[in-house]
Amino acid sequence: MKFSFVTLFPSLIEFYFNDSILARAKDKGILSCEFYNPRIYTNNKHQKVDAPVVGGGAGMLMTVQPLFACLDDIKKNNEDIHIIFATPVAKDFKQNDAKRLAKKKHIVFVSGRYEGIDERVIEKYADEVFSIGEYVLTGGELPSLVMADAISRNIDEVLGNASSLELESYENNLLEAPSFAKPENFDNLSIIKEFSKGNHSKISDLKFQMSLYKTKYYKPNKEIR
Repeated sequence: MKFSFVTLFPSLIEFYFNDSILARAKDKGILSCEFYNPRIYTNNKHQKVDAPVVGGGAGMLMTVQPLFACLDDIKKNNEDIHIIFATPVAKDFKQNDAKRLAKKKHIVFVSGRYEGIDERVIEKYADEVFSIGEYVLTGGELPSLVMADAISRNIDEVLGNASSLELESYENNLLEAPSFAKPENFDNLSIIKEFSKGNHSKISDLKFQMSLYKTKYYKPNKEIR
């Protein structure tokens, strides 16, 4: 998998791939990352990439020319790319999206700044647009990174133990059951006794019930199937 990030602040994303699971995936050649700064593509002598909103409104928008030039350059040099824009005005990014997108060869994430991105850029280049939640951030870098992380976990050989994906939240439309580690008693707090008895059938049933309870409590409107 190749990730390309279009961002005015590459350093906000680049560091995340330098440690832990994603760093190992890069070292193995499973993942690769590259960064494109729209400022490099602007024909404005002051390297401005923003402009006032037409029709009035607060703030500035990332304007068309630098992003058109940047994305055209990426498309010219790469095949089979899938371009994603992070924006609060979109459908929610889900686990099923992460699993589906993990099968792509090359994903481009476009991160907005200021008051967002001129809609004409999205209309021309977006294969998909996603929101990571009903709140507004200062830029698209964090959403892009969140999606890249979620997608990466579902790529073959990225995780040391692929079976760890099977019981995670949202894999079966339920939130994950509580988990515990040794010691079994600490500061007068004990784990659920059934978990330490070795009866895997009972443990599995208990975890399923706890998943149901958690889902009903934290996500009361979620469809359970």
